[in-house]
Amino acid sequence: MKFAVAVFPGTNCDRETLHVLRDVFGQTADPVWHEDTDLAAYDCVVLPGGFAHGDHLRAGAIARFSPIMRAVERFARGDRLVWGICNGFQVLLEAGLLPGAMLPNAGRAFVCSWVYCRVESATTPFTARITPGQVLRLPIAHGEGRYYAPPETLRSIERRGQVALRYCLLDGRIADAANPNGALANVAGLCNEGGNVFALMPHPERASEPELASQDGRALFESLLAAAGERPLLSPPTRDAIVGAHGVRPSSQEWARRAPLQPIMRDPTA
Repeated sequence: MKFAVAVFPGTNCDRETLHVLRDVFGQTADPVWHEDTDLAAYDCVVLPGGFAHGDHLRAGAIARFSPIMRAVERFARGDRLVWGICNGFQVLLEAGLLPGAMLPNAGRAFVCSWVYCRVESATTPFTARITPGQVLRLPIAHGEGRYYAPPETLRSIERRGQVALRYCLLDGRIADAANPNGALANVAGLCNEGGNVFALMPHPERASEPELASQDGRALFESLLAAAGERPLLSPPTRDAIVGAHGVRPSSQEWARRAPLQPIMRDPTA
């Protein structure tokens, strides 16, 4: 597959997302600047985590008007794959590509912790190969993650199976004690009616390698690739296994950077 990873001013999880797509799963992935509108070459657009435009006004409110979002809307209407992670979830809600809204966390505190999420639905390619009821351990880091929808909207998305992930206890039980931000109905991940637009507040790209506290994020990447007919790598590579473009083992600094990962910036005068 070929992935476009959108980069807004303030995005800060694009490098991790590109690293996981490229180096862990062996896919083609490009950073795409928020002023670019050409997504024709891509199979999936990822809106990664961060603080797009500083989260001024509210998270995602300004990014929703970036030129790339017009292209993302057309992309989604064409039944092509769109994936929002954390800030990307917020942007997709602001853009109306997913129902509901995101509010500041209960208690108004920024939350950075590990959570358990129960997979509720297999109606999207991102969860199609995961058994409903499976519990994933994933990290979160956000200040506005309290999902909200009016009662009639919530009833509609529940009836259609659009809630893809819910915050839960280790044993899979849904409980207030497992809800880190006060999200309505413990919603942690959501898809649209067609299943091609999917977003979640946890960061699966931060839980996809053996060096990390969990590898459960791999299940989402592997599900998507399997649904698309791709064969993901059987196991995450180590630094020793990745050879640079000139046949040189990456240094520690290069491993951290995985350059070139700068966004593609178009000349506005061109």
